[in-house]
Amino acid sequence: MGNLTFDFTGRTVVVTGAARGVGLAIGRHFRDAGATVYLVDLEAETVKAAADQIGAVGVAADVADTGQVTDVVQRVVAESGRIDVLVNNAGILRDGVVWKLSDEAYESVMAVHAGGTFRFTRAVVPHLRRQGGGRIINVTSYTGLRGNPGQSNYAMAKAGIIGFTRTTAKELARFGITVNAISPNAQTRMISAIPAAKLAQLTADIPMGRFGDASEMAAAVAFLASDEAAYVTGVVLPVDGGLSL
Repeated sequence: MGNLTFDFTGRTVVVTGAARGVGLAIGRHFRDAGATVYLVDLEAETVKAAADQIGAVGVAADVADTGQVTDVVQRVVAESGRIDVLVNNAGILRDGVVWKLSDEAYESVMAVHAGGTFRFTRAVVPHLRRQGGGRIINVTSYTGLRGNPGQSNYAMAKAGIIGFTRTTAKELARFGITVNAISPNAQTRMISAIPAAKLAQLTADIPMGRFGDASEMAAAVAFLASDEAAYVTGVVLPVDGGLSL
């Protein structure tokens, strides 16, 4: 455990898409900072093992299913008495050029990224309002701003999350609820699968000359969730080593 800037003792944090990668790193950061953490993921065994590893609670749920999302939020409130931070990180890829994309490839990506962000946000807002405030952090992407061949569905969903973030920030500000997003550029399983020559080309485009570590993404989320960021809302924070410059 490193030197922790923010203390989340007594807070309850929900992270979606948290069985591995950036989501798990976010959960670990909050857990190390004293929070009660719920990791949500579609893969039941994987998320429970991940949660056991960091001392969190693992919950299997499909973020694209309203009933399951409602059940998760009700369970968290019943068990911990509160929700303070929601991190909407869940996502999938179904890549293909637009003229070859199936309805399923389009609908499933939209349902998880945009739909999951909407459903979880809608479900937690009544609890955050009752508590007098809270933090919502959404995970978007550079692709949502600039596009990427073969990912029109993903780019559409991630761009939608930016619009959703800014709109809900305006709607919820008067309740003491901030809504922000990060645009990460992290070393993940998806990056590891890229061929070496292509990876070298992508890395060369990053001013800092490397992909970020998942823990660096988690640190940015923790800042946006902190008391120190109480006056920050509606922003999309690039955590990308300068890639978006």
